[in-house]
Amino acid sequence: MSSTYAETYAASSLDPERFWLDAAASLAWDKEPTRAIDDSRAPIYAWYPDGMLNVSFNALDRHVLAGRGETTALVYDSAVLGIQRRFSYSELLDRVATFAGVLRSQGVGQGDRVLIYLPMIPQAHIAMLACARIGAVHSVVFGGFAPKELAARIDDATPKVIVTATGGIEPTRRVEYLPAIADAMEQSAHHVPTVIVAHRDGFAHERSQYAGGDTDWHDWDELASAAQPVDAVPVASTHPLYILYTSGTTGSPKGVVRDSGGYAVAMDWSMRNIYGVRQGDTMLTASDVGWVVGHSYIVYGPLIAGAATVLYEGKPVGTPDAGAFWRLIDDHKVDVFFTAPTALRAIRKADPDAKLLGGHDTGSLKALFVAGERLDPDTYGWACEKLGVPVVDNWWQTETGWPIASNPVGLELLERKAGSPTVPVPGYRVEIVDGFGSGVPAGEEGNIVIKLPLPPGTLATLWGNDERFIDTYLSQFPGYYTTGDSGYLDADGYLFVMGRTDDVINVAGHRLSTGAMEQVLGAHQAVAECAVIGVADELKGQRPCGYVVLKSGAEITEEALCRELASMVREHIGPVADFREVRIVEALPKTRSGKILRKTMRQIADGKAYSVPSTIEDPSVIDALIPLLRPTA
Repeated sequence: MSSTYAETYAASSLDPERFWLDAAASLAWDKEPTRAIDDSRAPIYAWYPDGMLNVSFNALDRHVLAGRGETTALVYDSAVLGIQRRFSYSELLDRVATFAGVLRSQGVGQGDRVLIYLPMIPQAHIAMLACARIGAVHSVVFGGFAPKELAARIDDATPKVIVTATGGIEPTRRVEYLPAIADAMEQSAHHVPTVIVAHRDGFAHERSQYAGGDTDWHDWDELASAAQPVDAVPVASTHPLYILYTSGTTGSPKGVVRDSGGYAVAMDWSMRNIYGVRQGDTMLTASDVGWVVGHSYIVYGPLIAGAATVLYEGKPVGTPDAGAFWRLIDDHKVDVFFTAPTALRAIRKADPDAKLLGGHDTGSLKALFVAGERLDPDTYGWACEKLGVPVVDNWWQTETGWPIASNPVGLELLERKAGSPTVPVPGYRVEIVDGFGSGVPAGEEGNIVIKLPLPPGTLATLWGNDERFIDTYLSQFPGYYTTGDSGYLDADGYLFVMGRTDDVINVAGHRLSTGAMEQVLGAHQAVAECAVIGVADELKGQRPCGYVVLKSGAEITEEALCRELASMVREHIGPVADFREVRIVEALPKTRSGKILRKTMRQIADGKAYSVPSTIEDPSVIDALIPLLRPTA
């Protein structure tokens, strides 16, 4: 008998040991765990401490052994090359086992690190799963990342091998990877003995150009042709599966460590109960394997669930147009689609009436999930109207690895509230506290924290630095994980995430959420997307300033728009906001995952030193904004 959300959440809170042991039972364990959680090193916890398994085996072998080897595991759809390729579970398993043999031939063993620097091509799946197969720890870095940032990750993870390609393909250009790899290795103190290169046609640089140094450069296909496939190696549940870097406030990247057993359980449980994806379904996640969303819901989650996963090499607009996602859903009969709000806003800006949707059959789609940036109510309403399926905002972080809050579609579809990712997911005990750690009443904004222990699948620690892990996440409010986000829980228990805690501004003594102002601005009929930042003000401490991107075809002057938006903010938030500055811009600076770089914008506006994050999608956007980031007082 299926359980309701309320029943499931209660079970996870009242007896987490039993709840998560039961959840682990559907996986294939080499040694089944008898305990769910080890708290002997609290506040650092370990999941399934006496269990052993292999994540690659659970993603591939067990489905083949169950007789599903000929069903589709991976669909590669390259809009930039105009090709599609399907891999069955058996074929993907063969390629993964062979490349695991390649890694082993290069001296990679259990616990060794492998840095993966690849575009959105099948080799990304293969390399990640091959590492998992032999107990190696992978660290995926965006293909095309700057050499300086790549060097920092090489020095932190100290990989034995780098796996890369000759380059990545963007809509208007080709990005050479090998010079960046060579430059990064020159800058890094750690010596990488081996680089394995997947060849792609049309790139000027070949591995042979780098022969002769003290690093061996190899061709992927040449090594694979001579390699012997290897079986999956059982590892402890607590064994690191991967390191994924997220930006650090000190400038040094934080290497989030994901374990093997807890993560596999979280992927298996979340695919069924949050996303409603079952064996044989098809999931399209329009992200990148360099992000946590790509790790969890392009690679591991769908394959552990026995579903087909779509690997998309392209953009939401421009490859060739704003109908790209609708074409993917039609071509591959996608059941569940996952993307970022910024992608929906880009589509809406280019095609406000969704005329391009009419040319495609999206009848297979059951739900659209959105994460990575706040889903403003206006974009939410547009997507609901145009697609006619539940649009589900889900909120989480690189650190957590899977959703903290969501509408649990696989359990039951709850009432949706625009602007809210719905309710805390079972396993996450979310609370709102003030600056002193005391709880606040329903509806009052404060710090979003999660009571320890976090559920399985969340970060185990930071790579090589337990102390930094505790200092960064666990010390501000003892007994809780600090998310760094602000928001509130309403009377129904729905969570509203308003933004990072440093996006709360102080206007003449009034603490105001820029997220709440953005919600108002986004409701204007001419606004495609927006950002509000707090600018330093001698009189009031800070004053809000809005930066707005118009919808395609919108005709309104900056002066008129400013007047209308100021009136809307005054009506919905009040005169205390003192909102009266608006700039129309061509684009907002964002990371590749769609997060708007509000902190960088604020630093520029305040005349402070700033550094553009390495994860920025288009650095030229910042250059264009600099002269506009000095609003007139």
